[in-house]
Amino acid sequence: MAQTHHRLLIVGGGAAGISVAANMRRKDKAMDIAIIEPSEVHYYQPAFTLVGGGVYDFDKTKRQEQDLIPKEVEWIRDYAESFQPESNSVTLRSGSSVSYDYLVVCPGIQLDWQKIEGLKETLGKNGVSSNYSPHTASYTWECLRDFQGGTALFTQPPMPIKCAGAPQKVMYLAAERFRQRKVLDKANLEFCNAGPTMFGVPFFAEALDKVVAGYGIKANFGCNLVAIDGPGHTATFETTGADGSKERINKSFDFIHVTPPQSAPDFIKNSPLANAAGWVELDENTLQHPRFSNIFGLGDAGSTSNAKTAAAVRKQVPVVVQNILALINDKALEPKYDGYGSCPLTTSLHRVMLAEFSYGGKVTPSFPILDPRSNRLIWWWLKKYGLPPLYWDYMLKGYDWDIPHKASYAEKLVAATA
Repeated sequence: MAQTHHRLLIVGGGAAGISVAANMRRKDKAMDIAIIEPSEVHYYQPAFTLVGGGVYDFDKTKRQEQDLIPKEVEWIRDYAESFQPESNSVTLRSGSSVSYDYLVVCPGIQLDWQKIEGLKETLGKNGVSSNYSPHTASYTWECLRDFQGGTALFTQPPMPIKCAGAPQKVMYLAAERFRQRKVLDKANLEFCNAGPTMFGVPFFAEALDKVVAGYGIKANFGCNLVAIDGPGHTATFETTGADGSKERINKSFDFIHVTPPQSAPDFIKNSPLANAAGWVELDENTLQHPRFSNIFGLGDAGSTSNAKTAAAVRKQVPVVVQNILALINDKALEPKYDGYGSCPLTTSLHRVMLAEFSYGGKVTPSFPILDPRSNRLIWWWLKKYGLPPLYWDYMLKGYDWDIPHKASYAEKLVAATA
């Protein structure tokens, strides 16, 4: 069996993996680095919501993987199959093995489409779409553009999922589009959320309740999509009552936006790196594996309790890189990651509520003087025009760029008057 060795091996060539490689090369130009990644195309997934809303060109969301991985970094175009941390090696699907001195694990999250009966057979037709797939985000816009009235359902599965705001962002853009075309009064919009509230951070959940009410959307909590009949335009949900009782109900639809259940990739779940829930086990602040000191992780596959967003990855990258270098130089690791995540909630066309928070749901905006619950045009411009170039030209190229986040004055005021 062929075997190669690298000083630093990275599993996953998404936002996290490329950014770690590029950032490390800026700090240590002699570092021997390799990335294991099978995909040829890289997507800027945060823009899929805008594609589905008809305000962003899908072709701008994708680039070739080979154009993003630093030229000095070896690209191993294969799947990681299993880990042997005791011997510091990773086995590939091809049968080859790659050994390492230091390992970073960031393969992203797995979309479990198959867990919803009938979904794979109807996705992308029969009015069934999802902005979580690059293959159907444009179909979302086709459906919204052609909608003349009827029932539009928007689903959210149990947590965790990546970009927890995305299931409702598309709903607000849909409602705004329907209002523009004067068909909102002919529409029955329902949000079917397996969770108990509109958002996991109460500070923002209360503000989003008002947005939902403003559009006349009906919110159904404890309501999880389990099956879908595309040709019959019927969705089956499992509802959970206040007493914990379960019941299945059917809802007819003319359009449905589905957010699929999500989990750690199977090869992570079945590995010695996983915790009991199947995620890459990590210290929440240093991002080091607690049982294998030369292994680090970040991004959506990690066990840390932060929101699974690109903004979280941006904050995690320098922590991982600095702590690997500290380990190499026999220095103490610094517990610098505080769980920061961000979700630009597109509450309408041209308006965004910028939710920023850290561990424990602490509200930590980058501009604390502004009330983060306000829907602002400036955040829309940031979402559509500012964040994409920051992603492609700064984050993926390894630059350290940061705006310190602090406790919100608005949250302090609410707490003081409670």
